[in-house]
Amino acid sequence: MREQVEILDVLVDRVDSAEALTKLTEFINSGSNQLVVTPNAEMIMQAQQDMRLKRIINRADLALPDGAGVVIASKILGTAIPERVAGVDVVKKLFEIGCQRNYSFYFLGGAPKIAEQAKEQVVNQYCNLEINVHHGYLTRVLEEKVINDIIKKSPDILLVGMGVPLQEKWLAEYLDQFSNVTGIGVGGAFDIIAGVKKRAPHWMQNLNLEWLYRVLQEPERIVRVAQLPKFIQQVLWQKIKK
Repeated sequence: MREQVEILDVLVDRVDSAEALTKLTEFINSGSNQLVVTPNAEMIMQAQQDMRLKRIINRADLALPDGAGVVIASKILGTAIPERVAGVDVVKKLFEIGCQRNYSFYFLGGAPKIAEQAKEQVVNQYCNLEINVHHGYLTRVLEEKVINDIIKKSPDILLVGMGVPLQEKWLAEYLDQFSNVTGIGVGGAFDIIAGVKKRAPHWMQNLNLEWLYRVLQEPERIVRVAQLPKFIQQVLWQKIKK
């Protein structure tokens, strides 16, 4: 049975990495379309102002707890999520599983050539998976072309990296046009997979300091990180009201 935690009216699945991967493989083998989102504290705060984004998250087939803030919030609310399930880590595990089960992928998003570079890295590091790609800078004409290409290629897994909330809204709008696809919003994962950006060292990840590493890489992110204290404050207020 699905277990979820309600954080500021946003539903997040209470899963660890192994459970998330089990669920994803079930989705891929289900013969139906599935929508996967990866809410962190920043996304949940955006959802407070963007009701469409909130509805998409709450109606998604799986909402992975992609952020230390979400895990902390769940503990404050008394229904602890076991661990952070980072979207990029899940995607890399799917590449491993895909090599064993012959899954096909479609990468949509990122700046021009980034998705191609990500594909090259995956082929070099894992195996010669079937991967089709397209950048995320879509005009209306290009968007129609991409939709038709996805329909034609019929991937098992569609990774969309357009940033929040565009990727979630894009998947919610167009996923029903495809067949047997698991669509996952992956944010900036293509940059990491391509090697353009680096993740924090494991010791920083273990101490929930990956946000600090990302701010050091991209100082402009400080505005987004500044949402975290406000997020925790609102979670505490939710706890008090209950």
